[in-house]
Amino acid sequence: MESNPVLLESKSSPINLLNEMQQLRLLGHLCDVTVSVEYQGVRAEFPAHKAVLAATSKFFKEVFLNEKPVDGPHSNVFLNEVQVADFASFLEFVYTARVEVEEDRVQRMLEIAEKLKCLDLSETCFQLKKQMLESVLLELQNFSESQSSEEESAARPSAVPTAKAERDPPDSSVAVPGRGASPEGPAAKSKER
Repeated sequence: MESNPVLLESKSSPINLLNEMQQLRLLGHLCDVTVSVEYQGVRAEFPAHKAVLAATSKFFKEVFLNEKPVDGPHSNVFLNEVQVADFASFLEFVYTARVEVEEDRVQRMLEIAEKLKCLDLSETCFQLKKQMLESVLLELQNFSESQSSEEESAARPSAVPTAKAERDPPDSSVAVPGRGASPEGPAAKSKER
């Protein structure tokens, strides 16, 4: 008698895997690639795992799949015109699926994501830039609305005297007691003349 198949799925396994890979990278264990980055004379080297880089970056995938093993299983990749802090943030993102950067670095992170063909980081940067833009637009809208409200209240005096139009109707054909107008109005007077 066959039993029905059941799904065994771990919600924590992907997070645990990323955390373990990050710890291995930070300790330099099982790293099989060194990525050297240089920008305006500042240079740094980052040990990493080919499998993680290839799985998260089409750039690295192409490099590793097309390399010819010359010096054994360890590879060296050199990236020119990439800032050290930006690549460190890139690595943190691909190993942890999150990274904290200053707002003014989001555009640079987007550029490195595009350069290294990292779709997840690109999408994350786009979403954050969209949220930042929406926030700025909302602030501008609120500021504009508050300015309009202030201008309207400044244009409206607080104590408006009764307008003459309300006291004396513009149509003189209406009889106003005490002014000597006949009930017939001006048209009747002109007929009398």
